[in-house]
Amino acid sequence: MMEWIDTHCHLDGEEFNEDREAVMQQAREAGVGKIFLPAIDLPTSQRILFLCAQHPDYLYAMVGLHPEEVRADWREQLQAIRLLLQSSLQPEGVAPIAIGEVGLDYYWSREFEQEQQEAFEEQVRWSVETQLPLMIHCRKAQNELVAIIKRYANELPGGVFHCFTGNELEAEQLLQFDRFVLGIGGVLTFKKSHLPEVLPKVVPLDRIVLETDAPYMAPVPMRGKRNEPAFTRYVLSKLAESYGVSEEEMAAKTNANVARVFGIK
Repeated sequence: MMEWIDTHCHLDGEEFNEDREAVMQQAREAGVGKIFLPAIDLPTSQRILFLCAQHPDYLYAMVGLHPEEVRADWREQLQAIRLLLQSSLQPEGVAPIAIGEVGLDYYWSREFEQEQQEAFEEQVRWSVETQLPLMIHCRKAQNELVAIIKRYANELPGGVFHCFTGNELEAEQLLQFDRFVLGIGGVLTFKKSHLPEVLPKVVPLDRIVLETDAPYMAPVPMRGKRNEPAFTRYVLSKLAESYGVSEEEMAAKTNANVARVFGIK
């Protein structure tokens, strides 16, 4: 059976508290072979590690501080999250596969603009130190984000620019970091999305991974519903159509990209 990977799913969220096991089962039946879980702060980092310990070889954990969670206590949060990268504080048999979800977000507010940049750069340094890839969130801050990454580009192991929705120039700006890939999710399927035209023009097949960002951003025809890992099938199908390849080839290509970035097959 054809399988693929959802590289970004908030399965630990309260939206899944009533039926998390069923959601995972539906994902398996749809063809999702693995699910990667990004954290947004200290409590989610801890929760995700323990959730992944209960589902080894299916759920994979990330730890980090999301830019929208950067507040006055960001230094204390980072200090505590950093400790989770030490094996002695991890559940048995579970270690984070990436630093994430981290980045910059000035969409709603620039109140903590400087703090966001400092927190992001600190976590970029963790990536250099641990050689764990980055799961990067960016909204309305690409120039500032790129400037920070450039300072460490030669030392970084790579990562994912999550939820890419940009234009050709923005794609090219991110693809200059050759160990990074673009995370493509439900926006690809939206009626007004330009991604089906933009991606094949400037983004090679070896620079893409699949994601849901569940429970958010459900793809057509599930738009408006709670997003689930199983719905990656619709993203996979639209991507294959956009690039003019079979779904099997798209699944194989994105799986190979995941293996290269995360070291997980």
